[in-house]
Amino acid sequence: MKVLLVNAGPHAQGNTFTALNEVAKRLQENGVEAEIVQVGTKPVRSCIACGQCRVQGLGRCVFDDDVCNEVSKKMADCDAFVIGSPVYYGQPTGAALSLMQRLFFSAGSLFQNKPAASVAVCRRGGATAAFQTMNIAFQMMNMPLVGSQYWNIAYGREPGQAALDTEGMQTMRTLADNMAFLLKRIHADGKPDYPEREEWKPMNFIR
Repeated sequence: MKVLLVNAGPHAQGNTFTALNEVAKRLQENGVEAEIVQVGTKPVRSCIACGQCRVQGLGRCVFDDDVCNEVSKKMADCDAFVIGSPVYYGQPTGAALSLMQRLFFSAGSLFQNKPAASVAVCRRGGATAAFQTMNIAFQMMNMPLVGSQYWNIAYGREPGQAALDTEGMQTMRTLADNMAFLLKRIHADGKPDYPEREEWKPMNFIR
């Protein structure tokens, strides 16, 4: 079993990484492999609704010049997904939102049914709003949300300062424990035991 964690913040060793790394270490202690992907400072395209990923049956985004397809390729071999973001004006980073929207539209089958969690890191406020914004996308992808003893939030300003947030770090470890517990139940028989889904029947209000 493996969990892919994405740091959607610009700093490779910042507070978002500190929080995600705490999750990753605890997952590994639980016998679950973990990998952290850094989005970094390179631009991440927004979805332009061209639809070519579906028209061409690519299973990935037609644009291959940023981290999006790297993440979707890794998800083919992963069993759960975690995304972490610093808080910008009460929201996740633009990179986090652009990445999630393109991933789920172009390669949604690689995410369906797999447990997911988001982590928000801030200096002072806005974390709950950013946390909720990221979770909304998971709920449209049949991805079970993994919680903790509190919202998955950590606090810190200077790089690495989040490690001093003792409750925040405990929240990250509890998140990892819950994720490992759920994964072990899902894979108890050696293969994922996902529910059968009805065929999607979309309905537009304007016809």
